[in-house]
Amino acid sequence: MLLDGQQAPSHPWEPTSPVLKRMLEETGLFQVDQVTSPPVGGDFSNFKPEFTKYQAVLLNYDTTDDQWPASLKASFEQYVRNGGGLVVYHGANNSFPEWREYNLMIGIGGWRNRNEKSGPYWYFKDGKLVSDNSPGNAGSHGARLPFQLVVRDSDHPITKGLPKIWMHAPDELYARLRGPGENMKVLATAYSDPANAGTGRDEPILMVLSYGKGRIFHSVLGHDLNAMSCVGFITTMQRGTEWAATGKVTQKVPAGFPTADTVSLKASYIPAPERRAPAQKKK
Repeated sequence: MLLDGQQAPSHPWEPTSPVLKRMLEETGLFQVDQVTSPPVGGDFSNFKPEFTKYQAVLLNYDTTDDQWPASLKASFEQYVRNGGGLVVYHGANNSFPEWREYNLMIGIGGWRNRNEKSGPYWYFKDGKLVSDNSPGNAGSHGARLPFQLVVRDSDHPITKGLPKIWMHAPDELYARLRGPGENMKVLATAYSDPANAGTGRDEPILMVLSYGKGRIFHSVLGHDLNAMSCVGFITTMQRGTEWAATGKVTQKVPAGFPTADTVSLKASYIPAPERRAPAQKKK
């Protein structure tokens, strides 16, 4: 299930959901049903997704107003707790700051008035994941620039075989994320450069968590279609979703995966105006 339907102004689901659906289906491993909730202010009384029909739920869902009824939250919690897979994509990191069980599922989040009451900051220091209880709001990023990811766990099925360091396309590098951080393993980090409004810390970018019997893959990458065209983003989203659904990864690392110095884009994912831009500049 690809669940969308609510958005912050900066995270519209209409352009990104078709790309996520295509991204998964082109592997030949997934059948993806798009389920769209009522918008903010809509009527949720008859919105009752059948979560148990699916091996995994992919959330493309950045709600600015927690309207889920208690019965819907309970159904979702039970689904994940009983072994359903969950994939948290980019803006879904921001949702539901007051929903305790959701924050246990995602581990860390940003924005929406999250602060020290939401849990500590989490980041890597001296090669280890640390927590920081300093007061302050959660969530920040600089301008969308390319940045390197550093794989912190090369043995996990999602990251096994990936380069230790690889370059991601221009994207929002989320920093100052905070939350309970329970049952969370960070697979990859990125350095948040103070020269680009960063923290000077190695920030969590790809994570896996457990919630009861459920497996959760959490990626903060992929703000827009250009970032989503990165082969690194595509590969980790495909592999992360397979792992969340089944507990294993059968997909090979594709040829042309980014290197430590080179961004690698899948041309068919790049919006048409951007595909034409390089040719125009060369003339």
